[in-house]
Amino acid sequence: MQVFTLNEGTYSVNATKKFVPFNPETDQFKDRPGSLFVNVQPFLVQLKDSLVLIDTGLGYSDAEGNLILHNNIRKAGFDPDDIDYVLMSHLHFDHSGGMVHHVGDSMELSFPHATYVIQRGEWEGAFTNTSSSYHTDIFDFLQRNAQLLFVEDSGDFTPEISYELTGAHTPFHQTFLLTEGSEKVFFGGDVLPEPEELVKKFIAKYDFDGRKAMELREEYGIKAAAENWTCLFYHGKSKSTGKVERIDGAFKVI
Repeated sequence: MQVFTLNEGTYSVNATKKFVPFNPETDQFKDRPGSLFVNVQPFLVQLKDSLVLIDTGLGYSDAEGNLILHNNIRKAGFDPDDIDYVLMSHLHFDHSGGMVHHVGDSMELSFPHATYVIQRGEWEGAFTNTSSSYHTDIFDFLQRNAQLLFVEDSGDFTPEISYELTGAHTPFHQTFLLTEGSEKVFFGGDVLPEPEELVKKFIAKYDFDGRKAMELREEYGIKAAAENWTCLFYHGKSKSTGKVERIDGAFKVI
């Protein structure tokens, strides 16, 4: 199993929930008061029999109109058309924008040959949720054009890929565990978006159920350390991937 980090960049987010590119080398933090600064990085995983994309980023394009996500997949040595599964932890725009590619005034599927794997409750809730974090025009397009696989609760949909309904960040957020031989790769989505959130205990205001998210981070940290998981951190700043150690009840990501 091989894992590739597909870094889409760093962004500032203010109360409008608009993601604005931020270059630490040229931009100043003080010029964006009240903003949260986040990294956005989907992951590509090559399994023996399938090529898997985990979450899809914002779907932003470069100056030539090429999807940044596609560029990153090609840099990793693969063709975007060869993606077999797109695993979605949830459907907030910073995770789902790259499911489609905006070309001028039109929209195209970013991965026309892939199966998009989504929790049914997350999908249904996204159409009725009034939050600007959900872009229903994307979901409308997927509904008409994409191969969708709706899963419910927790389970396995291939021998190598299991999913767990966690809620916490959104009511129907899910995590993924990929297993091949003795290797285990865990994607916690926005329940475990950064290694720092494993090290520090806190309740985040941006979670649907912050206390449950905090408790889940503890549970996943214990499992990751005990079972030697490689953890993938979608919003990680210091690290995008890492192993977890637990010493005297405290976690360390290496």
